[in-house]
Amino acid sequence: MTEDLRIRLGLRPVINVSGTMTSLGASIVVPEAVTAMADILPQFVEINDLQRKASAVIARLTGGEAGFVTASCSSGISLAVAGCITGPDLLAIERLPETASTRNEVVLQMGHIVSYGAPVDQGIRLAGGKVVVVGQATSTHRYHMENAITDRTAAAVYVVSHHVVDYGLLNLKEFVEIAHAKGVPVIVDAASEYDLRLFLSQGADIVLYSGHKFLGGPTSGIVAGRKDLVRNAFLQNMGIGRGMKVGKESIYGVMAALEAWEKRDHAAVRERETSYLELWHKALDGRPGVTALIEPDPTNNPLDRMRVIIHPAEAHITAWDLAARLRNGAPPIIVRDHEVEHHYFYLDPCNLHPGQERIVAERLIEELDKARASNEIIATPFEDLSRHRFDGALRWPD
Repeated sequence: MTEDLRIRLGLRPVINVSGTMTSLGASIVVPEAVTAMADILPQFVEINDLQRKASAVIARLTGGEAGFVTASCSSGISLAVAGCITGPDLLAIERLPETASTRNEVVLQMGHIVSYGAPVDQGIRLAGGKVVVVGQATSTHRYHMENAITDRTAAAVYVVSHHVVDYGLLNLKEFVEIAHAKGVPVIVDAASEYDLRLFLSQGADIVLYSGHKFLGGPTSGIVAGRKDLVRNAFLQNMGIGRGMKVGKESIYGVMAALEAWEKRDHAAVRERETSYLELWHKALDGRPGVTALIEPDPTNNPLDRMRVIIHPAEAHITAWDLAARLRNGAPPIIVRDHEVEHHYFYLDPCNLHPGQERIVAERLIEELDKARASNEIIATPFEDLSRHRFDGALRWPD
């Protein structure tokens, strides 16, 4: 058996049941992308011509008129917004994020101001955009957006994510209708979405995807959509996009990942992931203080996850302490714990190597058995977690 590279590097051999998380390396890169990157790395290419080849593949897969590869979906937000502000004006591109134009406002629903590790609105400001927040956290009505759009509006950004508020806001079709009625282009952040065609078909002008999440490509972002707007975003590589550039290996790796996606047996992937969920459900069924529910993805991606609800009085442990013990044990299991203060976490089956699903089940049982054997309820005050959340980052690299 080949030695785990992570052991040699002194890294923890984590098992990822959190999902397509950038902080964990996002996803298992598909073999086709690995081969493509290895093939192109020794060769010299003209990057803009390679991006033209990528544009054709992106257009075919998304239904857009053009596309290109950038450093990340977050980069894509900045480049797309910048393109809407500057158009093809090369001097304006060089001057960003300073802009002489008064047409630099970007409409964004308050319930869509979320963070993937950095705030979405910061990506807009980096491009010289002035964020105009519409609505409240849990409600946006037509009149909010209609009155927010003026002759200073350059674009409107719509975020599709499990992080956003999922009720009371404008849906994409309505958002597009209002924006287009006033001649404003719509940019959709669809970083973690499975459907490559849906959002352009619903009227978006530019859609941004992650190349390294469900696609299983290298770390990257994909900008796709209306040719003139994509071109204006691409031109930002002569300005703020210089620091967001990708190499030949990322461009070609994304092309290979897209073509592999086109041929993938998606039904077989779903069947395999479902078998993992059933295994975990069986392992947790009937355990004191544990409720395991299989739930669909909140943004309608074709996958399910398992919500593990912990009742501390019976399980003798809180959800956040169980998540911590899984994370700090051997091997480390990283769960999806964004909402753990509500006494649950999720298990995501989409990023496992064969056999790891059984290790996850075994570690769950092991930690739950240890907790049940305790005479006291293991309950770290949740505010302690909040207080120390960023300690590690602030000590880095120590």
